Amino acid sequence: GHYISVDTSYEGEKAVLSSPELYSEEWSCVRLIYQIATTSEASPDPARLNLYLRHEGESFDRLLWSAKEPSDSWLIASLDLMNSTKKYKIVLEGEMGQDKSASIAVFEIKITPGYCIECDFEENHLCGFVNRWNPNVNWFVGGGNIRNSQSILPKDHTLNSELGHYMYVDSVYVKHFQEVAQLISPKTMAPMSGCLSFYYQLKQQSSIVFTVYLRDTSGFYEEIWKTDSALSADWALAEVDFDAPYPMEVIFEVAFNSAKGGYVALDDISFSPVYCSNQTGMRTPFNPAEAGCNFEEDLCNFYQDHKDGPGWSRVKVKRNVYRAGDHTTGFGYYLLANTKFTSQPEYIGRLYGPTLPGNLQFCLRFYYALYGFFKMSGTLAVYIFEENHVVQEKIWSVLDSPKGVWTQAEISFKKPMPCKVVFVSWCKSFWDCGLVALDDVSLSLGSCQAAELLLPNPGECTFEKDECMFTQKKRGRGSWHRRRGPTPTSYTGPKGDHTTGVGYYMYIEASNMVYGQRAYLVSRSLRGTSGKQCLTFFYHMYGGGTGLLSVYLKKEGDEEEIPLWRRTGEQSISWLRGLIEYESDRNYQIIFEAIRGVSMRSDTAIDDILFQAGPCLEVEEIQFSSGYPDSLNEIEY
Repeated sequence: GHYISVDTSYEGEKAVLSSPELYSEEWSCVRLIYQIATTSEASPDPARLNLYLRHEGESFDRLLWSAKEPSDSWLIASLDLMNSTKKYKIVLEGEMGQDKSASIAVFEIKITPGYCIECDFEENHLCGFVNRWNPNVNWFVGGGNIRNSQSILPKDHTLNSELGHYMYVDSVYVKHFQEVAQLISPKTMAPMSGCLSFYYQLKQQSSIVFTVYLRDTSGFYEEIWKTDSALSADWALAEVDFDAPYPMEVIFEVAFNSAKGGYVALDDISFSPVYCSNQTGMRTPFNPAEAGCNFEEDLCNFYQDHKDGPGWSRVKVKRNVYRAGDHTTGFGYYLLANTKFTSQPEYIGRLYGPTLPGNLQFCLRFYYALYGFFKMSGTLAVYIFEENHVVQEKIWSVLDSPKGVWTQAEISFKKPMPCKVVFVSWCKSFWDCGLVALDDVSLSLGSCQAAELLLPNPGECTFEKDECMFTQKKRGRGSWHRRRGPTPTSYTGPKGDHTTGVGYYMYIEASNMVYGQRAYLVSRSLRGTSGKQCLTFFYHMYGGGTGLLSVYLKKEGDEEEIPLWRRTGEQSISWLRGLIEYESDRNYQIIFEAIRGVSMRSDTAIDDILFQAGPCLEVEEIQFSSGYPDSLNEIEY
């Protein structure tokens, strides 16, 4: 047969293979049979194979899957493609890296309607199901007219003939009590819930345990089905409700007690997006967005207990150069505990979140800022209240953090029973009572560690690892620098980044530049699309000598750049959100230009750039660009 491989004679370039335009209103599964081979030991920059989805009307390709592990045999990757009304292309990219001896080859790409966890075992790739090898008991392919075992079945279930195939486990080689054979499905790549069904046969002389588990990425097993001991000499149908809000594998496990245990056969695994038993009705899947809040409109689904008194107040700070505003936009609302109205000793403010379902893995993220504490530790803590409010568990408390900087906290948790997240601010004695601020609480399914392994959003740049899709026009003293923590000059520049408070941002160092000198940060060429695009970013312009920050659009083939957005002079001590709506049907670049102002106190910074297809859903708060508003330093409660 034939395969396609990356030509290695071009160094440092990427090989790109693109599909014709595809369209699938139904859920489908992409199966890729590939191999990455190398003779060298671990290379710092290994060869990679990436698979992207290129949607019509989007400037960025979405990375669906990436592999760099070398292997001496062909491997299979199975990727779920959710149904979509947009046309798309699948793009394969081979990167050779620095490894001279590497080769990347693809043997087959197949897109089939249906889900990747479905299988009838008629094709030799077994849909990407793998047997976890065990010296004595394993899953084998049966049928296809091969008389290969004494436990052979006359017919499979799919074709109902001796030519069809199925999977089976036989006890004849069992050496030890309770040895298990595991058949592992491909990992689900998109959230799915519904009914998993399969056909099985069991023949036993002594007890067989046949179990189906879900396993998440952290290795946690959850049993979802087990055989009752009834014999089934013919194919029996099993159906089980199945929820995979984050990546999961389905594991079919058989354990025997003796070598005369008999056998188990399995065929025709299928999935339907409707739950099996209609009596339960459609369970509405839990929407984690309902458990988050940016406090711009109200407290969302959070509430306070009136017994505690008004612990947390929703406040807004006008733009000023002394006190930071909120984290969401720099102009909006956040929560403040221990305000001047409530700070008395032994005071506790509790903020309760909505009820969360049990037995799901969650990742909680929020931003907090502390002002004026002598002793930081313990002033803000997060508890989990189990539904009966009897059990309280402290899962996080603040240790020490830079004062007045919005800092991100991340906590993973999983509880068997329904529970609530509670934010507790505690003021021990009058002298300790500073201010505790809270904003942008969000909850996602899956652990925080798993979320970090997820593929990055292609149109987003937080500058945490590198400069993403941006490059400098020229590097030198008068250019943008990537930095973490405060800038070297006092009374100008941010104290920390916007992403986490302790990460990286880009800024110009005014003390290395002269008045009026310009620094350019230029995106790579982005794909033109019809329709509006929305660019959001955060900018920091604090310092008495601050100059200009401008954003331009440069279309391919044009000499002139189109100005999209501009701010002049000192704006705030906070990170402020900028929003730009633009369109370009030709390929284009986005340029951030900073101009140094009259003095050294002119460190301008940007962070958290995000490109999104479609018009902006909000409008920007300030329309004018220069100087101060009146009443610069009022705080509204």
